[in-house]
Amino acid sequence: MLQKGFLKPVALIAVMGLAAACTKREAGLDPSAVFDPYVETNRNNHEFNRAVDRALVRPASKGYVSIVPRPVQSGVSNFSSNLSLPGTIVNNVLQGRIGEAGQNTLRFALNTTLGIGGIFDPSSEFKLYRAKADFGETLAVWGVGEGAYVELPLIGPATERDAVGRIVDLFTNPLTYMVPAPESYYGTGASVAARLGDRGTFGDTIDSVLYDSADSYAQAQTIYLQNRRFELGQAAPEAELDPFDLNTEGF
Repeated sequence: MLQKGFLKPVALIAVMGLAAACTKREAGLDPSAVFDPYVETNRNNHEFNRAVDRALVRPASKGYVSIVPRPVQSGVSNFSSNLSLPGTIVNNVLQGRIGEAGQNTLRFALNTTLGIGGIFDPSSEFKLYRAKADFGETLAVWGVGEGAYVELPLIGPATERDAVGRIVDLFTNPLTYMVPAPESYYGTGASVAARLGDRGTFGDTIDSVLYDSADSYAQAQTIYLQNRRFELGQAAPEAELDPFDLNTEGF
């Protein structure tokens, strides 16, 4: 147990070191332009992701939204989102946004108690909305560069900075260490179900990007970078959907 507890902080430090070493643009290049030095690998991963979506994710999502009643889908999504809040609070604090950390803490407390573990969302009735944060954003606040664009197998579009952030976010949620198995797997299952629900709900739009566009890789890349940079306050988005990154908040 001690060794396990020791290795996790060491892993975080190592990953943060990788973030600091994100691929740098050549001098003089437009910082707002797409930086894609791994385009061949990325395109191969994109085709793999499309194949997985076509064979597994899309049919599973259609079955989920057609069989599971909408109120149950909402409850699962709320439950998944609530379980991810402690990790969001950690990132609020790391970014120095103490007010947002307090707001999310109160939201978590209300939804966990009055909302029966987060199945319901009474906090929104009190206008206590989620203040989103993740470790990729934390790295940006700390001054780490965006790095190159990457598309990861099964995960989808990211930047090097956000790819590192997603790894760290697996460890920053205190509930990961506090909730024993098998109860700890409930959150993972709810997160997967919530993503299937989103894939089914926005299926037509996602299909138009992945299967109807002339170059689905370039389209997904543009959508992801525009939306992510907008989230970080770097640019206004021209598109509103990331087909690979719907409801990624997990346990």
